[in-house]
Amino acid sequence: MIIIPAIDLKDGACVRLRQGVMDDSTVFSSDPVAVAATWVEKGTKRLHLVDLNGAFEGKPINGEVVTAIAKAHPQLTVQIGGGIRSLETIEHYLDAGVNYVIIGTKAVKDPAFVHEACKAFSGNIIVGLDAKNGFVATDGWAEVSEVKATELAKKFADDGVESIIYTDIARDGMMQGVNVEATVEMAQASPIPVIASGGITNMDDIRALVDREEAGILGAITGRAIYEGTLDIVEAQHYCDGKKS
Repeated sequence: MIIIPAIDLKDGACVRLRQGVMDDSTVFSSDPVAVAATWVEKGTKRLHLVDLNGAFEGKPINGEVVTAIAKAHPQLTVQIGGGIRSLETIEHYLDAGVNYVIIGTKAVKDPAFVHEACKAFSGNIIVGLDAKNGFVATDGWAEVSEVKATELAKKFADDGVESIIYTDIARDGMMQGVNVEATVEMAQASPIPVIASGGITNMDDIRALVDREEAGILGAITGRAIYEGTLDIVEAQHYCDGKKS
């Protein structure tokens, strides 16, 4: 299992939200490129970027920062989500050096787009499913649909999606622990590997996920915990690597 630091971008800064609420944000740094360098120095091989402004506006807003991070660390695997609603946007990010593009709201509202994107950019598409009480939320989590996250995941099984990022909104940014059971349920719903997100607080969460890794859990995204120091990313990855050997 891989540990993936998150850099959430709002107005060009690195922030963390609580339960996706834009007005409830904590600025951790005004220099996201420097933050990325910090995680790279600690041995991170993959980085999770979110364009929060883009998620709400439906188009890339912090694209220049994303490009700067990708170009500064060509050896780093970079994944980006937030405001990705067209093939042109996907192509732009991939040309800029990003490895994976995350389709969220568009995947819920237009599942056929995922198939189209996977066909055009094979191996580069991740689907982001953000859920509240098991139901998918969209538009920067401002809207909760009547679609069950696990049922939607099954629809993408044959499209060629690289992985699914599953976020429990109720846990995100709250430092209350990851929802392991919901993550496992998502992993078992389809053959697509799942990346856990939301609520990861300390090593207990990492151990709990690693214990269920065989269900199909590929990685874990962590944000507030590594910024506030309740989780040491080097220790976490070392533990995951040790369990693998």
